[in-house]
Amino acid sequence: MGRKWAMVVDISKCIACYACFVACKDEFWNNDYLPYSLGIKKREQTLIRLEKRERGRFPYVKVAYMPIMCMQCDDPPCMKVARNNAVYKREDGIVIIDPIRAAGQREIVKACPYEAVSWNDEKNIPQKCTFCVHRLELGKLPRCVQVCPSGALLFGDLNDPESEVSKIVRAGLAEPFHPEYGTKPSIYYIDLYKMTKLFIAGSVAFKDTDECAEGVEVTLTDEESGEIRKAKTDAFGTFEFDGLEPNRVYHIKLEYPGYASKEILLKLDKDTYLGYLFLEREQ
Repeated sequence: MGRKWAMVVDISKCIACYACFVACKDEFWNNDYLPYSLGIKKREQTLIRLEKRERGRFPYVKVAYMPIMCMQCDDPPCMKVARNNAVYKREDGIVIIDPIRAAGQREIVKACPYEAVSWNDEKNIPQKCTFCVHRLELGKLPRCVQVCPSGALLFGDLNDPESEVSKIVRAGLAEPFHPEYGTKPSIYYIDLYKMTKLFIAGSVAFKDTDECAEGVEVTLTDEESGEIRKAKTDAFGTFEFDGLEPNRVYHIKLEYPGYASKEILLKLDKDTYLGYLFLEREQ
């Protein structure tokens, strides 16, 4: 079995430093790597972008970042619309847009559901990430992986059971973005829920003492699936349930010895901070 190059992106480790973005620009601007690529434009073109998602509302706000580039699909839509074999897939899984054959084929840009293909109007060609195949052939890592200071980008052979990316994917610790597209991407994300799902959080206090309520048992029930999740408030009285499915009804119950329980029913259509919830002593 030959190599199958793949990447794992850990969203929780991405700090939005833009090192990957800058390194990619430096690698491909005004540099030709035939037969795989021609140099990209100096301005208004990039092969990698950083998506930002702000979650919640003041005073409980969370931010997540997600690098997006060509997903190196096993079933690439861009290849289906290309003429003259302008897009092809190598044996190692890397999808290449031939910079000569693809001239004038704007439909290749439109075919990508991830919007990871850009149009170079100076050269009249579509362009995208190549996993820095010209570096791989020299035994080097892609530039974005090489420069990432937080270790958010991992790269390796998916067919090698000893590689880190292979172990992570086989363990189910990472998942593809938009699997419903059916493209079978070769880029996987850890903690993707931070970009695609919702959270419920709140702060609990004792009404009689006006102090933060640590150790309160919080039970969350998904009214549709019946799934039950539990948590306990921290020293600040705060609890959180993340990775929740949107547009579902959730039942929240707060319990602490000596205090009356409190229950909340909520249809979750956005990230929600419930604010302070006060528990009263039992009569």
